[in-house]
Amino acid sequence: MNRKGFTLIELLVVIAIIAILAAILFPVFAQAREQARATVCISNTQQIGLGVQMYLQDYDETFPIFYAYNTQVPGTTTPARAGDPLHQGVELEIYPYEKNREIFKCPDDDGSPFLADPNMGCPGLGSYFACYGSSYRFSHGIFTTIANVSSENNSYYTTTQIDTLASLEYPSNTRLMRDEMMPWFVDPKYGYYPQYYSQWHPRGGGIVFADGHAKFVVSAAQFDDESVCPGGEKSGQVDPNAATDGNSGYPGYPVYYWMCD
Repeated sequence: MNRKGFTLIELLVVIAIIAILAAILFPVFAQAREQARATVCISNTQQIGLGVQMYLQDYDETFPIFYAYNTQVPGTTTPARAGDPLHQGVELEIYPYEKNREIFKCPDDDGSPFLADPNMGCPGLGSYFACYGSSYRFSHGIFTTIANVSSENNSYYTTTQIDTLASLEYPSNTRLMRDEMMPWFVDPKYGYYPQYYSQWHPRGGGIVFADGHAKFVVSAAQFDDESVCPGGEKSGQVDPNAATDGNSGYPGYPVYYWMCD
């Protein structure tokens, strides 16, 4: 019995159909995977927000001490990046209420070019979580700053400001913490592009507010409309006293983002 195989034309048609289906479905699969990562991220931020609320209950509604981007003990070359015994970070203050370090890791955290810096970065590591202990930026203006205790980029702050939940004008709109990278940070006015920037989520990023609720923000307009200072000043609002209150900001963009984010 003779069997008839596929002709060359038939094979080419089948291959073309498969290629068309792949071109249609692969972006859908990629979007689904990214949506899943965004869901994990917003779940993380929600849990962190709840952890901060529990911390506040134990410390008379006083926010944790602020630290950010520390890889060395300030004023020394002693290693103090994430995992080192001398590392300091807000995530360590909240950890007793979470018992899970992984919630401080954004699934899309692939670091930034700045990680290659030998002093303030972590050459060889590929994420902010691995280097600094958190993929999320805790807002300097809301957390408590203590002179010669709080530190950022391996340098101590020289001022003290005690922030409490009661001191916030609009807790439900006050940004407590955010994804380190937002897609609109390609605009230099936010201070990230180019040397600190890498795209994480393509659509937006997770935000936690001072009352504990979290959401995924998808536009610069939403981001700029969030309060960042205890008095309710908004991220994109111009600071009329920028010249005298130390808020230098991006040239031509002296907004409260630079003072309190």
